[in-house]
Amino acid sequence: MDGVINFFKPRGMTSHDAVYFFRKLLNIKKIGHTGTLDPNATGVLPICIGKATRISEYLVDADKEYISELTLGHATDTQDGEGQVIKSSNVNVNEQEIIEAFKMFKGNISQVPPMYSALKYKGKKLYELARQDIVVERKPRNINIYKLDIMKIQNNKKILFHTKCSRGTYIRTLCNDIGMQLNTYGYMSYLIRTSVGKFNIEESLSMDYLKSLNSEELKKRILPIDFALAELDYIDLPNNLFKKVINGAKVQLVGDTDYGIDEILRIYCGGEFIGVGRIICKDSSRYLKMDKVFI
Repeated sequence: MDGVINFFKPRGMTSHDAVYFFRKLLNIKKIGHTGTLDPNATGVLPICIGKATRISEYLVDADKEYISELTLGHATDTQDGEGQVIKSSNVNVNEQEIIEAFKMFKGNISQVPPMYSALKYKGKKLYELARQDIVVERKPRNINIYKLDIMKIQNNKKILFHTKCSRGTYIRTLCNDIGMQLNTYGYMSYLIRTSVGKFNIEESLSMDYLKSLNSEELKKRILPIDFALAELDYIDLPNNLFKKVINGAKVQLVGDTDYGIDEILRIYCGGEFIGVGRIICKDSSRYLKMDKVFI
């Protein structure tokens, strides 16, 4: 049993809890998730099964979309509604100021990761240090906010918005930073992840629904590995190269290609998906080399 399930993670469940749920449901040990989704958040969490656990790194890199709510006037130690209020402000802002502030955070921006995160500092997770009231310096990281659209503004205090962003974006930190831009404070009071790469919320499956299925019905809900990688470009090789590529040999690409050096690709042979590879350059020639084989 190999593939990916588009899981709708409920509020209160950790990403690790989701893995445990699927291990029991499918009676399979080899299960993995594709990037942490906070316990207080809901939404799309692709679950990798069997051989598909080897592609989780590519899904972690995928762009993601969220619907979030920013509440102005308070800052919390976790930058979301689960934390303790540490600062408050009576500054009032108007709708136009909110719109202009949001514009400042679209595109390529720099973001300092929060202390309450799973990033590591000298071998320890930052949230473990934060719980001991230890704050360490975190280097800003470059992220990309592709879309940042305000959906609703309520009393100039609560802003519901849609985001499409790159890997490594913290929406609660985005809320905190927008609050600071408005000369007040802000925290993330709601978060739902609506997509991860090709996986969208409309087609995600809930716990209750999955538990209602028998084993054969469950198998039908497991998506093939190459579907999960559909955002990657692909190469379909002729059958006579099959043994060569699966045994690790490089294959020279002839003619003009649009593939970039080190570009990750889905690899097919005679129309059958066989794995993931990349383009390498040697002596001014381009070659295809397999990274992972799934047959």
